[in-house]
Amino acid sequence: MTKRAGMEIAFAAAEAVALCKPDVVAAYPITPNTHIPEHLSDIVADGRIDAEFICVESEHSALSACCGASATGARTFTATSSQGLLFMGEVMPIVSAMRLPVVMAIGNRALSAPINIWNDHSDIMSQRDMGWISIFASNGQEVVDMAIQAFKIAEHREVLLPLNINLDGFQLTHMVEPILFPDQAEVDRFLPEYKPYATLHPDKVLSMGTLGMPEIFTEAMKAKDVALINSKKIILQVWKEWEEQFGRMYEPIEAYKTEGADMLLLTMGSMGDTAEVAIDELRKRKVSAGLLRLKLWRPFPIEELRNAVKGAKVLAVMDRAVSFGGSAAPVGAEIRAALYGEPDRPLIINEIIGLGGRDVTVGDFIQIVEKAAQAEKEKPEEAYEIYGVRGS
Repeated sequence: MTKRAGMEIAFAAAEAVALCKPDVVAAYPITPNTHIPEHLSDIVADGRIDAEFICVESEHSALSACCGASATGARTFTATSSQGLLFMGEVMPIVSAMRLPVVMAIGNRALSAPINIWNDHSDIMSQRDMGWISIFASNGQEVVDMAIQAFKIAEHREVLLPLNINLDGFQLTHMVEPILFPDQAEVDRFLPEYKPYATLHPDKVLSMGTLGMPEIFTEAMKAKDVALINSKKIILQVWKEWEEQFGRMYEPIEAYKTEGADMLLLTMGSMGDTAEVAIDELRKRKVSAGLLRLKLWRPFPIEELRNAVKGAKVLAVMDRAVSFGGSAAPVGAEIRAALYGEPDRPLIINEIIGLGGRDVTVGDFIQIVEKAAQAEKEKPEEAYEIYGVRGS
């Protein structure tokens, strides 16, 4: 039976992973993600799940251990943040190329320097092209739901790809929220036992991840790209199954008060809740504004985006990372590419906000919408703006 409990979201993520009965957890502590593997180590030590918790010496070792464990057919989980994710970067494309369904939680945190332990999305954006499925949670309930969904998606025989769940550091990881938890029987009914396609075993010798000569490397990359693109069908299928069993709906792009809206905001992660309040306030002022929350980052939901922006005049894309020296921030560039050549596409403005955990308020989102209204008349000269820079 589903139960409601008030819990720190990082602990809740660990509880959700435990319900999935992982065989191996390998992780190294890093703020603000530490509470997830820390609580999982308690769960394993208490004998609540039959799993191997591997204490490693670094994040590189954590993902390497997960890579080996998954290759033997183990259901595998890890978690990290910021520089830790960068340290895993050498192994990330290997895991996806070997088609190993490792699940990772990322407590998103700014990259150094200067040292900053607070939230933005510069860590995951620096690793966006590693061949992993990548989804973003807005609140604690979504973190719990997505953690359980993640294993079913990643391990599906038509997917077999690693998946990362992104939850904003501190703004989600350390927040206490009331969360609905399914019981073990409900999770067992939703999540089947993992049956790997191929496994390493001393009695049946095979090779994985061997040398790729130039004659076959292009085809290997094509196969990896096709696999990631095709995973979207299974993601949507799993989300539909979740809705049917638990009643909570998930979509690649979630729309809020967008019908007939001239101006749209687009957010990822926890800021969507703040933006939603701003949209409510703007609607009270008779401003025709709506909100899009991007949940699925990879594979990117191109068709859903094109449908979601139809009829809008201006789309204000919120980024929480800088692509230094680029033509736009990561999400803004992706949105522009997806809408390029579309008839009647909206004017796109790109605002980089909330870097390093800086507060972004309801008032800030209202100001951005007001700026978007002006942009329709006065085309902005710059491709993007870092919002709220003091002294400029």
